[in-house]
Amino acid sequence: MTTAEKTDRAIFASGCFWGTEYYFQKVKGVIKTTVGFTGGSKENATYRDVCSGTTGHAEAVEVTFDPSLTSYEELTKLFFETHNPAQKNRQGPDIGSQYRSAVFYKVDEQKEVTERLIQTLREKGHEVVTEVAKAGDFWVAEDKHQQYYTKGGGNPYCHSYTKKF
Repeated sequence: MTTAEKTDRAIFASGCFWGTEYYFQKVKGVIKTTVGFTGGSKENATYRDVCSGTTGHAEAVEVTFDPSLTSYEELTKLFFETHNPAQKNRQGPDIGSQYRSAVFYKVDEQKEVTERLIQTLREKGHEVVTEVAKAGDFWVAEDKHQQYYTKGGGNPYCHSYTKKF
């Protein structure tokens, strides 16, 4: 079995990608996180392009993980527990559609898991406006945005952990 056969990928958007990445990097079984842009119309989107608010992209994190050590469901729970999925087109002080809450699923099983977790949250009284969309192209952000908090220290300013499941 090759390394590629032992890994899976998931794409999450929950506001500033630095804070989203911060939490996923800490999970046992996460092999790699890559920040970038997805869900829009411009090819080879850059940070400057996306910040203009005209491309339709979301700041997102692609998470490569070992499914024998963590599951897509556990990662998706963490996604919902580290941002406010009730905020539309924003997260904390960051405002714009590029900061929307979204899950970009790779396969139908990921979509089903995400929709089931959204239903669970709603049954628990949480409002959820998270977009669930088929993953398309993922444009990797510039190097200075990768592992931002790991390289520069500090903590996310619009993400925090709140147990919801």
